[in-house]
Amino acid sequence: MRVINGIYKRRRFDVPRTFKARPTTDFAKEGLFAILENYLDFEDGPTALDLFAGTGSISIELVSRGCSRVISVEKDPQHYVFIRKIMNEVKTDKCLPLRADAFRFAAKCTEQFDFIFADPPYALQELPQIPDLIFNRNLLKPNGLFVLEHGKDASFENHPHFIEHRHYGSVNFSFFKARETASAQPTP
Repeated sequence: MRVINGIYKRRRFDVPRTFKARPTTDFAKEGLFAILENYLDFEDGPTALDLFAGTGSISIELVSRGCSRVISVEKDPQHYVFIRKIMNEVKTDKCLPLRADAFRFAAKCTEQFDFIFADPPYALQELPQIPDLIFNRNLLKPNGLFVLEHGKDASFENHPHFIEHRHYGSVNFSFFKARETASAQPTP
C-alpha cells in the first residue's frame, strides 16, 4: 500500500497477507482523489470520517493531503492495530483510529464532517442502508461530501443526495452531497 500524494507521498506500508481487507487499488485511489480535489479544499484542513477503514489506506492519504482530523473506524482488531502502527510511523496526531463497528459508531456519532468515506465489504447485506444512515444522522457539514465504495451490482442513483458515480475497474464510487442548509444537529 502506498501514499499517492501529500506530505507522505511515496511512503509504502506492507499490508500483512493474512488481512481480509482489500485496500482500494492505487488506480482507483488516484481517480478518487483527483475528483475529491474538485470538491474539497485540502489546504483548509477539512475533517474526515473513514468508515470500514480496513488497512487505513484512505485515512493515511487524507492526513497526507492536509485533513486536520480523520477518524478511522475499523472493527477488525488486526486491521485496527495496523492503522495505529501506520499513524505512529508517520508521527501524526491528526488521525484517531477507533476499534468499533461502523454502524454503531455512525448511529451514536454527534460530530459532523466535511468528508466521509465508507468502504464496506461489497457483499455486506446492509450496504444499501449506509447513505441513509449518514444523512439521517446528519453526519455531514453543510455542503459536505460522502463517498461510498461498492461493487458493480449496487446502484444509488435514485438516492436524493446522489450526485455522481465513477468506476475504476471493479471499484465503484458513488458520491453524495449534503445540502447547504443542513441543520447543525444530528437527528435523534
